[in-house]
Amino acid sequence: MFAAKKMTDTEKTAIHTSYFSIIGNICMALIKGLAGFFGNSYALIADAIESTSDIFSSLLVLFGLKYAKRPADKNHPYGHGKIEPLITFLVVAFLVTSAVIIAYVSIQNIQTPHKTPKSWTLLVLSGIILWKEISYRVVIRKSNETNSSSLKADAWHHRSDAITSVAAFIGISIAIIFGKGYESADDWAALFASGFILYNSYLIFRPALGEVMDEQFHDDLIIEIRKKSLNVQGVLGTEKCFIRKSGMKYHVDLHAIVNKDLSVKEGHEIAHKLKDYLRNQLANLGHVLIHIEPGEEGKDFI
Repeated sequence: MFAAKKMTDTEKTAIHTSYFSIIGNICMALIKGLAGFFGNSYALIADAIESTSDIFSSLLVLFGLKYAKRPADKNHPYGHGKIEPLITFLVVAFLVTSAVIIAYVSIQNIQTPHKTPKSWTLLVLSGIILWKEISYRVVIRKSNETNSSSLKADAWHHRSDAITSVAAFIGISIAIIFGKGYESADDWAALFASGFILYNSYLIFRPALGEVMDEQFHDDLIIEIRKKSLNVQGVLGTEKCFIRKSGMKYHVDLHAIVNKDLSVKEGHEIAHKLKDYLRNQLANLGHVLIHIEPGEEGKDFI
C-alpha cells in the first residue's frame, strides 16, 4: 500500500490528466475498431490497435504518477520520483510494439486483395484527428506545467495517434478517389505511420534516459538559481551548481560563497536562509543542499 501523503496541486494535475488520457484512449479504440471493421479500413483497424496499446500505457503512467508521490523514506531519501522515467521506458516499449504490429498487419494486408474503404470513414477520421490533436495539446501543456516526463510521453502518444490517423485519411482518400487498383492505399498509409511512431519513440526515450543518468541539461534553471541566490543577505556569489531531476522535482547541490571571516554558525544560518528562499521562489525544487565556500567582500564571483 502507498504511504499516506497529501497530494500537491502539481500531483493532482498530473493524475487528473492521466485519467483524461485513459478515458479518451478507451473511446478512441472502440470508435476506430468499429469504424475500421464496418468501413473496410485496415488503416483504421491498425489505428485501433495503437489506441488499445495507448490504454495500457496510460494506465502505466497513472501508476507511475501515484507511486512517485510516495514520501521519502529510509531507503529512498530523495523520494520515488525516478519511477517516472522508468515508466516512460515502458510507454516507449508499448509504442514500439504497436508500430511493429501495425507494420506487420499493413504488409500482410498489402499482399491480400480487399474492398475499398467506405467513404464515411473519412468523417470518422476527421473527428479522431481533431480530438487527438486537442488531447496532445492538453496533455503536453500539463506535462510542462508539472515537469512530468511520463506525461510528456503520454502526450506524444496522442500526437502519434493523430499522425497515424492523418496517414489513414490520406490513404483512404486515395483508395476512394482512384478506385480499383488502389484499395491498399490505406495499408501503405498505415505502414508509413508505423515508421513515424518509431521515430517519435526515440524522441521520447532520449530525454528519459538523460533523466535516469542525471544528465546536466538544466542550464536555464541553473542560471535562475544563481541569480536568485544573490538576493539572500550574506551570499557573495555561487560556485558549483548541480541539478538532477527526479519525477516532477529538481534536486539541487549548490556551492554558495560567503565572507570567510564569518563563524561556522553564521555560515550555517545563511545556508538555511538560502535553501528556504530558493524553495520558496522555485516551486519545483526538491532537496536543496548548500555547501558554503569562503570568500572575500568586493570580489567578483561566478
